Amino acid sequence: MKNFLIKPSAKIKIALNQLSKSGERCLVVINNKNKLLGTLTDGDVRKSILKGSSLNSKIEKIYQKKPIYVLKNRYSSSKIKDIFISKRIDLIPVLDKKMRVVNIIYFDDIFGNKKGLRDNRKNLTEIIIMAGGKGSRLEPFTNVLPKPLIPINGKPIIEHILEIFQKQKFVNFNISINFKSKILKSFFSEMSEKPKISFIEENKPLGTAGSLNLMKKKTKKPIIVSNCDTILNLNFNELLNFHNLNKNSITLVASKKEFTIPYGNCELDKKGNLKNLREKPKAKYFINVGLYVIEPKLLKIIPKNKHYDMTDLISATKKRGHQIGVYPIGEKDWTDVGQWHEYRKAVDKML
Repeated sequence: MKNFLIKPSAKIKIALNQLSKSGERCLVVINNKNKLLGTLTDGDVRKSILKGSSLNSKIEKIYQKKPIYVLKNRYSSSKIKDIFISKRIDLIPVLDKKMRVVNIIYFDDIFGNKKGLRDNRKNLTEIIIMAGGKGSRLEPFTNVLPKPLIPINGKPIIEHILEIFQKQKFVNFNISINFKSKILKSFFSEMSEKPKISFIEENKPLGTAGSLNLMKKKTKKPIIVSNCDTILNLNFNELLNFHNLNKNSITLVASKKEFTIPYGNCELDKKGNLKNLREKPKAKYFINVGLYVIEPKLLKIIPKNKHYDMTDLISATKKRGHQIGVYPIGEKDWTDVGQWHEYRKAVDKML
């Protein structure tokens, strides 16, 4: 139970870490005397980040202060079931007479993994890894090896990516290939414990989304699309839940990243005179990390056998009035391995 309890003074990054480790979508907020103050959902945290909250902000202003709870020895199994179904919540705190948390009842304790009540869609979701690019930013190594096979601590990039999905019980993998495709196929054919993989073969480079057109007759399921130069540490089930609950057509995963301009920034007035001088100013942006959840209805937008990037699909989706959501993650939850200076950081980080 301890992993599901959090104090209002805790920082958002601590809450994200607890949610990730627990595998649940909700935490119980308590004071120093273990008394119930409220609940904090994964959605509460991510909405606050999108509104500009820092990962170092405290959760005291974002948690739900009117939680649903039951008193010890004053509830029945049927009452608990009714609460879960009618309120669509993930857990119910159990309190004693002094309003202290003595237990937590979880959805899965009551219903298990019954489909239709809490569909995690792990076995339904298609994973597509875009591995057909030349990896020009990693030359000269990619003149010999395809980018997905560049090793990080003795293991190819693509194997790191697959293992993260496999650990979370995802099973349907598709790999889009073009550049040095025979080498990639050969690598997987010789793996001792290879996952079940279908290859999407491009006859020519089709960009970061073009090969998805080849999927449209094969699936009616939601699709997770991953670049092959990003290794992510996130709960993909929570990502799918976020996508479904918000009824997004596309959900884009983004990370807030701080950049320091290495020069003094001159701010000028209307006459061109110096108004202010800021030495090495910092700016924060949400960075697209290269992972998406896409509804299959969008695949028909993608032209056949033409170069088409994910930015094109996002733009076309937006023009059609479909909703595009952003799922924020922490800066430490993703590793870029697509260029040499980031690759070297990744090697040190993953040691």
